[in-house]
Amino acid sequence: MKQQNSYGYDTTERADKNSFFISPSFIDVHVHFREPGYGYKETIATGSRAAAAGGYTCVCTMPNLDPVPDCPENLRRQLDIISRDAVIDVIPYASITIGRKGLEVVDVAALKDSVVAFSDDGSGVQDPATMLKAMELIAQNGCILAAHCEDNRLLRGGYIHEGRYAAEHSHKGICSESEWGQIARDLELAGKTGCAYHVCHISTKESVDLIRRAKDKGVNVSCETAPHYLTLCEDDLQEDGRFKMNPPIRSKEDRKALIEGIIDGTIDMIATDHAPHSAEEKSRGLAGSAMGVVGLETAFPVLYTELVRKGVISLDRLIDLMAIAPRRRFRLPLREDDRVVLDLDTPYVIDSSTFLSKGRSTPFDGRQVWGRCMETIYKGKTVYKR
Repeated sequence: MKQQNSYGYDTTERADKNSFFISPSFIDVHVHFREPGYGYKETIATGSRAAAAGGYTCVCTMPNLDPVPDCPENLRRQLDIISRDAVIDVIPYASITIGRKGLEVVDVAALKDSVVAFSDDGSGVQDPATMLKAMELIAQNGCILAAHCEDNRLLRGGYIHEGRYAAEHSHKGICSESEWGQIARDLELAGKTGCAYHVCHISTKESVDLIRRAKDKGVNVSCETAPHYLTLCEDDLQEDGRFKMNPPIRSKEDRKALIEGIIDGTIDMIATDHAPHSAEEKSRGLAGSAMGVVGLETAFPVLYTELVRKGVISLDRLIDLMAIAPRRRFRLPLREDDRVVLDLDTPYVIDSSTFLSKGRSTPFDGRQVWGRCMETIYKGKTVYKR
């Protein structure tokens, strides 16, 4: 039985023979595949296979690499690896600034035809004048600027949310304003320049409200959040590096606002911010572990279990957030022969030891979920099958 969402796409169908669910494949506009430069954490080969195992046939890789893709020569190194090793579409970001140092804007025109957008992800652009110039150049070239919003002046050594858990366990906290303060600045600049502005991994209630009001004013803005922000809050934290990411898991009130944002359309899409690290780098607890968790192989089942099965949003809305809206915003094709086959009826327990990603650190390890990916079809060919 086919269904059609409010945008007119045929989104899902039930496969009568085996009762599995067939959907357009997913797209993740925010992943870290670590290559070139940090292949011990993840490679294009392992990351793209992990993505396929999660139902994705297109991912967009962030530029915190070595070398940084800030010029055609550096970008070519990444593109060559993608051409050789990727099993799905892997489309890179170029950095906003040279070396991701926040000082000098890259040559946008020289890079734009080979990338999905421009981002300094992992770092916020601290200087307003630099961000203004970047938005002007990116707008002139008809591209998208995707911003990691973080004011370094407000971090003060923090590494989890500045809230109840941090206070009770003597941890240094990251205040919400470090995120939403830069969003407020950038929304003003985007309104002035007309730049297509995308906000990465929002986590606070203030961020949702700012973006909602900017959309009402006609600012060309979109945003994403991640599964862990929609399904966890500081009450779920444990003294374990698998609960540490940037931005951090925040309060129950922030989670509620994010859910309201996906319901009313303020939040356009869900991205995983898949950020693998080595086991050793994630073994140092909340204070000492590297920031970042993996998410490609757990995103749909976690969201289907926590949001759809519990009646928070419809399956159609979840498919839009993970498959349709990201392609629409980033002008990427939705091919009829890119599909994912899902088992919505059989529960299973997430076991990170079975992941195809090199990364094993997930806050959802051991959780019972529904919605396992059974097969991923890319350009008409099976690239993953259980």
